[in-house]
Amino acid sequence: MRFRIGRPTNPPTPTPPHAHTPPHPHPRDPAPHAVPAPDGAGRPDTAEPPLSAHEAALIRASVSVVEPFAADMTVYFYAILFARYPEVRPLFPPGMDAQRGRLLRALLRIVDLVDDPEGLVRFCGHLGRDHRKFGTLGAHFPAVGECLLASLARYAGPAWTEEIAASWTKAYGVVADVMIDAAERDEAQRPAVWPATVVHKALRGHGIAEITVRPHMAYPYAAGQYVSLETPWWPKHWRYYSPANAPRQDGTLTFHVRAVAGGSVSDALVHRCAVGDLLQLGAPMGDMVLDAAVHSDLLCVAGGTGLAPIRAIVEEVARRGGRHQVDLFLGARTGAELYGVDDMLRMAQQHHWLSIRGAVSHEYIPGIRGSLPQVLAEYGPWYQHDVYLSGPAPMVVSASETLTQHGTLPDRIHHDPFETPVLSAP
Repeated sequence: MRFRIGRPTNPPTPTPPHAHTPPHPHPRDPAPHAVPAPDGAGRPDTAEPPLSAHEAALIRASVSVVEPFAADMTVYFYAILFARYPEVRPLFPPGMDAQRGRLLRALLRIVDLVDDPEGLVRFCGHLGRDHRKFGTLGAHFPAVGECLLASLARYAGPAWTEEIAASWTKAYGVVADVMIDAAERDEAQRPAVWPATVVHKALRGHGIAEITVRPHMAYPYAAGQYVSLETPWWPKHWRYYSPANAPRQDGTLTFHVRAVAGGSVSDALVHRCAVGDLLQLGAPMGDMVLDAAVHSDLLCVAGGTGLAPIRAIVEEVARRGGRHQVDLFLGARTGAELYGVDDMLRMAQQHHWLSIRGAVSHEYIPGIRGSLPQVLAEYGPWYQHDVYLSGPAPMVVSASETLTQHGTLPDRIHHDPFETPVLSAP
């Protein structure tokens, strides 16, 4: 990997401001247009951790000091970033509340990975590739690093030392280099965004809309991946949805979107979006793809609109000739909320290798009753299956714990990140 973001060899240690200063494989039979995102592209030799154990410990210790002030720290970070470097402000959405949360989650995730070289490179590679759609440039990284360290120094107070500053500077340099390298390699392979026209929309009840778009140019992705999406009504507000279909010959993608309380983008897609509207798609992301499977038996578990990527994976199994046996569990609070069950039952009638069970947790009706983790424990064991989980984070966590307790290896359990691994700006 080349180190070329223009950092000084020995950058100065930020000085805390005075008290009165204002304040995210090997394909066996890939589809012609189903190519997983190059998540490993640009990966350097990670035989040795980029940070020593002592440096990693210093970083974690400093985070524990500032954690009680995390919300204020992120406000301060963006305040000084925009004040010192106003040219970066147009890259961000007008409203910054969600953005601050993403910054904090990504920062904490990086801290979790400081002594996991493979994981750190993989995560930061995701960030670098995804940042392309914001117009992020390598020249932005020194500005962000300067303001990040200044913010940490301010809120760490007397606990901030030159040794801690040096450890953070080194860690940020590694992160920036991986992100820049991943972005440059990605730029050589594909565009940053894909314009896509809405060609079909149908309301499916319970605040869910089925929206089909046709990208204006080829959009390579793999069944099970997820996609960032921007609407014309909320520019720079990118939200993540999984296509509910395997790649099609006509190139269209179908998304299942539920309008959530306070969700500006989801509300616009469900209640305002119409055929002919132009959306923007970011690059596909995620590793919850069929090529990740080792076993021929698959267990797929979906709650709510989490069915979308599961349905895409089932379609991909069918496209490849049904070489997997698939057990699909759908879960909801009530029978009326068992989203998409009719469509999946029709698929099961066409494919002998697909079996479907629906479970409800808050209604007494004929059939299976209980939460999905409870039902999985009852119908297991599943230790000879690859598992694909999609739905609310609490369900995914609980189901993962249940499965591992009953013998399923953790690396055979596949799901998307609970918080999409992305900062919504540089």
